[in-house]
Amino acid sequence: RGIALLPLDVADAELDRLDAAGVRGVRFNFVKRLVDFTPKDELMEIAGRIAKWGWHVVIYFEAVDLPELWDFFTALPTTVVVDHMGRPDVSKPIDGPEFQLFLKFMREHKNVWSKVSCPERLSVTGPKALNGEQAAYQDVVPFARRVVEEFPDRVLWGTDWPHPNLKDHMPDDGLLVDFIPHIAPTAELQRKLLVDNPMRLYWPEEEVRR
Repeated sequence: RGIALLPLDVADAELDRLDAAGVRGVRFNFVKRLVDFTPKDELMEIAGRIAKWGWHVVIYFEAVDLPELWDFFTALPTTVVVDHMGRPDVSKPIDGPEFQLFLKFMREHKNVWSKVSCPERLSVTGPKALNGEQAAYQDVVPFARRVVEEFPDRVLWGTDWPHPNLKDHMPDDGLLVDFIPHIAPTAELQRKLLVDNPMRLYWPEEEVRR
């Protein structure tokens, strides 16, 4: 399965081809230090078109920018998947206004899912997933665990390999797997995170046959 970056003028025939190849969504990047914004009306038009194929929209943004993007995000006509929990500042309190706004975003909009991935990008104090560390990125754990426990049917996980634009260190992907029991402490939560939820999102036709 894959996620695409699409121009506004993409043809329906190309969308058919991508769908047959396994693409199931498009990604919109709002991290200001990485991209120049595409006009929101163009992005909304793309979202409206891909909705016909049952695809979803992946959104990448930083927590501080959620208030100004709220109206656009909540108007998207598809399932919406947030990359990396909206990049919370984990040096701030989990019950502080920034992260609470993100939780409100998910509570009030049942079409919103979240990836609880990339602790290596969010962590401030670590420890890093290197040299056999079994309890890496502990400052991220409370944030990810809150999302997993409150929204168990709308969370996803991945390693983010090959870790593009990560300059601080290159985490051991095997040790990243050891992060999972810290944020999804029960077998039921782990199955939802790693099996049931991705099947529903990326292989819905298989879910129908099960």
